Amino acid sequence: MKSVVIGVGSGATMDAIMAVYPRHKAVVDMFIARGEVIGIGPFHDRGGNLAIFRSREAAEAFVAQDPFILEGLIASYEIRDWGDQLLT
Repeated sequence: MKSVVIGVGSGATMDAIMAVYPRHKAVVDMFIARGEVIGIGPFHDRGGNLAIFRSREAAEAFVAQDPFILEGLIASYEIRDWGDQLLT
């Protein structure tokens, strides 16, 4: 079963986000290289973000390391198990 992480942005400025982004991207790239993340990115309508992981364990490991979360750019997040029906 896959798991998703739904994050709520803290309202940080773009400058603050971009200062942390290289460290966040390094963590994302590590999870991509291991095949643990399927998709990740921001919502464009009201802020926040979504990431889809192959397992809950991967999602939990990600939130424990993500600088966006650790440095307060994500105000809160939720990990939810997802009974996906992806067609690809």
